Amino acid sequence: MNEPLLRELVPAVIGVLVRRGADFAAAEDAVQEALIRALETWPDDPPRDAKAWLVAAAWRKFLDAARAETSRRGRELAVEVEPPTGPVPATDDTLWLYFLCAHPSLSPGSAVALTLRAVGGLTTRQIATAYLVPEATMAQRISRAKRRITGLPLDQPGDLTTMLRVLYLVFNEGYSGDIDLAAEAIRLTRQLAASTDEPEVSGLLALMLLHHARRASRTGPGGRLVPLAEQDRSRWDTGLIAEGVAILQTALARDRLGEYQTQAAIAALHADAPSTSETDWVQIVEWYDELLLLTASPVVRLNRAVAVGEADGPRAGLAALSELDPELPRHTAVRAYLLERAGDLEQAAALYTEASRAATNVPERDHLTREAARVRQLLHS
Repeated sequence: MNEPLLRELVPAVIGVLVRRGADFAAAEDAVQEALIRALETWPDDPPRDAKAWLVAAAWRKFLDAARAETSRRGRELAVEVEPPTGPVPATDDTLWLYFLCAHPSLSPGSAVALTLRAVGGLTTRQIATAYLVPEATMAQRISRAKRRITGLPLDQPGDLTTMLRVLYLVFNEGYSGDIDLAAEAIRLTRQLAASTDEPEVSGLLALMLLHHARRASRTGPGGRLVPLAEQDRSRWDTGLIAEGVAILQTALARDRLGEYQTQAAIAALHADAPSTSETDWVQIVEWYDELLLLTASPVVRLNRAVAVGEADGPRAGLAALSELDPELPRHTAVRAYLLERAGDLEQAAALYTEASRAATNVPERDHLTREAARVRQLLHS
């Protein structure tokens, strides 16, 4: 062990750490820690480059100390700002925070994406799935939105349309797997409905309640996905359904139809039917036609094709489906379903398998795999 060499290297190593951003005292402490480590390890495993070894070891010690100090300060700050114990206020500022993050300087799409990420707690992948775009594309969109509002005062609320979009996407993400998100979206929408007489807010609240009423029947043991036709309707929450229908009827009476009221009307028809076969599919198709006048969403067209298949037969549904982009999510699964109803079991089984490979979540993948196996069994029975 060449201790004189170590002492000679100390000033140079401290200088390197200072140039990298460490203050002198912290750099000196880190180098002393590195020297102790060198005395412990070098006799058995001497380095090829003593200075490079000391710089690397000292820099790691400095970073460890800096992180520990940051964590300590964070804990102290958390204690300082922790609210006093006592009754919790009846209201909170979450809804207002949603409004502020949906900044008016952003496009509606960017505002929704940023708000979902910053306040709603959704991951970039979840948001990208909701928008039907690649995750990398959504990550860039969120980054641009952050840069755009950097330095701007967050004192101008976004518009109501953007807010409704955010709340609906948060609800949909919760409805697909996280009940807390769905419940939070309903809570915030109730607050919003109580503070405005806009019919679309009521329409969104009704839509959420009608969907949430079916929550308990949507999954089976082990998280197994249960399609609408197979759900136990006795498990539907009739109280939520009645509330949703009442809110919807009041909104529709205002004669200012919007997309959320229209979707709620479709959900109400499903909730009112004793079974899938007794559903008023003709009226559902008519509501989808209304919805297409309000939005050109490809998802709406896909759902309309299913409804047409129920109302006018599977061949009519396939004809409507043929007008859509085959790359649309769930397109293959819908085609498989309609082909099965039309009697083409071989192609239906193949498409169910293909759709299962493209599924974006495990319950959907497993459901489509079971459907493929079921149809193959029918083929060989």
